[in-house]
Formats: sequence, structure tokens, C-alpha cells
Amino acid sequence: MHFSDILNSWYSKYKRELPWRNTTSPYHVWLSEIILQQTRVAQGLSYYNKFVKSYPNIEDLANDSEDNVLKLWQGLGYYSRARNLHATAKIISSEFNGVFPETYDEIIKLKGVGAYTAAAISSFCYGENRAVVDGNVYRVLSRYFGISTPIDSTIGKNEFQELAQECLSIEYPGEHNQAIMEFGALQCTPSPNCETCPLRASCLANANSAVKAFPVKTKKIKVRDRYFNFIVLSDNDSFYIQKRVAKDIWQNLYQFPLKESEKEIISPFELKESLVDKAVFLKVSEQFKHVLSHQKIYAKFWEFNVDELPGLNGFKKIKKIDISEFAIPRLIEKYLESVKN
Repeated sequence: MHFSDILNSWYSKYKRELPWRNTTSPYHVWLSEIILQQTRVAQGLSYYNKFVKSYPNIEDLANDSEDNVLKLWQGLGYYSRARNLHATAKIISSEFNGVFPETYDEIIKLKGVGAYTAAAISSFCYGENRAVVDGNVYRVLSRYFGISTPIDSTIGKNEFQELAQECLSIEYPGEHNQAIMEFGALQCTPSPNCETCPLRASCLANANSAVKAFPVKTKKIKVRDRYFNFIVLSDNDSFYIQKRVAKDIWQNLYQFPLKESEKEIISPFELKESLVDKAVFLKVSEQFKHVLSHQKIYAKFWEFNVDELPGLNGFKKIKKIDISEFAIPRLIEKYLESVKN
């Protein structure tokens, strides 16, 4: 039996029933693919359902505000995905009359859409012969064919893309793509059960007892430490917040005024921040650690009481009970939860 036939047979028996698999709507497939970038299905499913309920079609998404889209996305991380999702919806609405592009070459031009997502949409929805290559596909192909070319190298990416295309079922490209991704997610996992694998007999990695050696990577992610000092200026029932506008993590989300430092600050006098000159220091929170792919954030929340800070550009005074209406980073959400308890 051919490689693709084995995968498709396995897929028909063991695939998970997921809502975006029961449609050829490019809007719903696109939405699911953007949500599932850097996100496990178990977490992404609830967000997909929330978005479909709030925005049944691409016009509804395009017509809402970015703030509302970010609020709905809150907690999912990698917020550039949400900003690009909203921007692309606007482009499709205005430039394509609300009709999603049908070909890979058109789809890949959309903001926030790369080769993998374009191949997924064009093959799932329109039957185009475009192979997908994601982390799961890298793992399956590298093990099965015993390929040691690093997947994080230009040569490796090109090699695996060509191989994936060669393996693609011409008759059923969409089903093949779904099958190989699901196979990597459920069967050929980082710690697989090779005893039950239908590809075991012809898998080179298994034959050489080297399954854990694939896929090969050469680059190590350099992680940097950052120290965030949030200045919580409040009176009895209000906060001061601001929108993060710089091109950094959490862009366009709301936060408390922030003082970033090169090392951990242990005293309010080290803040050296004019905002606190007329404020009364109350207390500092425990340190919160937030781990992202390329950085670790160590955050403290310095609480001050202040009567009024007039004329602060870029700051918004809101009622404490209204903070839930604003899109905020999960880190700040954790702090607010700790204050309630």
C-alpha cells in the first residue's frame, strides 16, 4: 500500500471530529488555521467556537473593532495573529468583495498567511495540489525517510517541502494533508508508540532504532530575560491604564503604566518614575513569571494610591470593575486574579 493510502486509511479510523473539518468554507478553515498556529487543538477549539459565534462570516469580523477582536483573543497569546486576522478580513471585505481568494498564489499574499496556511486553505477548500509542511509533517517525513537535514535550515525547509509535494495524493490532496498532520499530532508524536504505527515496517528511523533523533534541528532559541515593573496607580475605585503601541509583545493590548528595568527592582525608590512623585506607595506584588518562546518576563506590580493625575497623554482612567472590557495580557490578568483572592 502506498504511503499516502496508509495515512488516509489511518485517518479515516482515528481522526478527531473537529468543526473545521466538516466544512469547505475558506473563512472557517482560515480562522482555524490562524488560531492553531502555536496553539494546541485542546486550547484553540474554544476560541474557534467563540469567534464563529461572534463573527459568523468574514464581513462581521471585518466590521468590528480591533479592540474587540483582541479582547476575544485574550489569553491565546501571539497577538499579532489576531491583528493580522482582523486586517486581512478588512482587505478581503474591501478588495475582494467579501469573497475569499481561491488559489494558493492569491491566498499567500494575504497578511499573516504563510506557505503552510495557504497550502492548507487551497487544498482543503479548493482541492489544489499543494502539500502542507508544519511541525507534525516534519516529524513524520524525517522519521519515515530517515532525513537528517536540519528542518530549521533553508536547505532543509526546501528539501522537506519538495518531499511533501512528491508524497501528496494528487487525487485527494486535502484529505492527504489532513491525514499526515493528524498522524503527526496523534500517532507519530515526539514520544510515539511505534508498536501500533501502520508505517512501522517501512520507517527508516524505526528500523535504525533512532526515532527520537528526528527531526534534526541546529539552531537553539536564544531566550532573554526581561524585568517589567507595572505601576498600578489607583484611587478607591479607578485604575490608570494605557495601550501598548510599540511593535513589541502584546501590541495594542492594555496595561498599567510600565517601567522596564535591566534587573529586578526591589524598592519603589528605584523606579525613578515621575508618575509616582505625587502618589503614595502601598505595596508590591509577588513576582510573576511569564515564559514566551524567546523571552522570560519577570514582573512585579507596584501599587500606589493617587488622587488625580491630570493631563497624562496616552493614559486612560477607568473604573476597576470595567477592566474586563479591555484586552489585557494574561500576565496582568493573573495579577488581577491574585488581588481578588
